Amino acid sequence: MNAPLLLNRTFDELNVGDSASLTRVVRNEDIELFAAVSGDVNPAHLDKAYAATDIFGHVVIHGMWTGGLISTLLGTELPGPGTIYLSQDLHFRKPVAPGDTITATVTVLEKKPEKRIVLLDTRCVNQTGVDVLTGTATVIAPSEKLALPRIAVPEVLLRGGERYSEFVQRARSLPPMRVGVVHPCSVEALQAAIEARDEGLIDPILIGPE
Repeated sequence: MNAPLLLNRTFDELNVGDSASLTRVVRNEDIELFAAVSGDVNPAHLDKAYAATDIFGHVVIHGMWTGGLISTLLGTELPGPGTIYLSQDLHFRKPVAPGDTITATVTVLEKKPEKRIVLLDTRCVNQTGVDVLTGTATVIAPSEKLALPRIAVPEVLLRGGERYSEFVQRARSLPPMRVGVVHPCSVEALQAAIEARDEGLIDPILIGPE
């Protein structure tokens, strides 16, 4: 089965008023993934207890997650592959929370033929039609027509430490188990065995290479 293609729009094919949109539903997993990738662990995004006392009264997603929808459209839809993203101004109008449905739209405002410069209105609205993000993007539109396969991204499975807590608590009620730790030749492997021993979970036997 052939993969769907990413088709671009060249500078000559673009017209003022052309637009493209995409819609995403915000999930808690999106917040956690963005925090993991970016390192932005602001408690306003991740800590429900703290967020309840903050200005919005609830967890909000990172503003740049919403901004990333604009980048997605510019790079994959309009103008699409071959686009050079030069600049972007963003205005965050309303908070975005898990469960919100966000529709991002880019619309061609102006074309400057001398360098294939295109200005686009960039906007995200929520499920009630209220602007949550507005701005303007400046790009260099592609000069050549492209049709490229859409690359399938890997599935990501989030696993928090809490999924093991019940197992660890039950293990603590039992005598330490004698286990063989085979080839523990990295710092991480040795440290893990030592920590498990110190927690009273195992009685490790270290089995190294010859």
